[in-house]
Amino acid sequence: MEEQRAWWKECVVYQIYPRSFQDSNGDGIGDLNGIRSRLDYLKDLGIDVIWLSPVYQSPGDDNGYDISDYKAVMDVFGTMEDLDRLLAEIHEKGMKLVMDLVVNHTSDEHAWFVKSRRSPDNPYRDYYIWKAPVSGGPPNNWASRFRGPAWEYDEGTGMYYLHIYSRKQPDLNWENPRVRQEIYDMMAWWGDKGIDGFRMDVISMLSKDQRFPDGVLKEGNPYGDGLPYYANGPRIHEFLQEMNREVLSRFDWMSVGEGVGVGTREAVQYAGYESHELNMMFHFEHVELNPGPFGKWNDNPV
Repeated sequence: MEEQRAWWKECVVYQIYPRSFQDSNGDGIGDLNGIRSRLDYLKDLGIDVIWLSPVYQSPGDDNGYDISDYKAVMDVFGTMEDLDRLLAEIHEKGMKLVMDLVVNHTSDEHAWFVKSRRSPDNPYRDYYIWKAPVSGGPPNNWASRFRGPAWEYDEGTGMYYLHIYSRKQPDLNWENPRVRQEIYDMMAWWGDKGIDGFRMDVISMLSKDQRFPDGVLKEGNPYGDGLPYYANGPRIHEFLQEMNREVLSRFDWMSVGEGVGVGTREAVQYAGYESHELNMMFHFEHVELNPGPFGKWNDNPV
């Protein structure tokens, strides 16, 4: 196939974790105006694209990756007006801004989840993954990626909700078309603001195996490995192709997916020319070449 040139293939991208980058008001926490004060420095470094780690409203249980409002800015970082000014000045200096997108899960303080947990017949119940107890316990044996079980019991309704990460990060139910449309509408809202794309957190995990089978038990862990059932799931490419049709293709964006459980072969499916899904994927084979008892969290030499 003839090479297809695109602006995002020829850019230097620089990730900013806002909390530790530059404080503008003396409270010890980096913020949006702090970033704005350093744009000339970033330009001089040769940066073309700033990837901004999450600045959305969040309780901060997982460093901002637990979002309680996708259309608001976390108070410690500033205001939406500050973000608008930052975006405008980035563009004035000939650079671009890519936001972090977290749509596998939300915060348990997001309005959707607050409503979802009120009752089994609430209209938002099916926005998340709720299951009845099995034999008096969780629906399966999956481990959370943050240790412990991946299911949290809710006293109010007597059911469990799935959280592959923190118990304060309930997984969204991508099987529900209303959830998908809400997310596409939110992404388009940011696109209309003028951002230049998204880095998509754990995007390979949106589709879960609807059988929810037990995972294999590994030595030293009382909980099962659910990765084969929640990464690269049966509808993941369908969902991302829909996202591309509904939103991504409407904007001249950079789209980068974080691929948990994705290897080089799978990455081609997500980011191939003919896939009509994402521009790029990162995957983690290189940090999992020689795992120890705690997986990649070890000092074993390769």
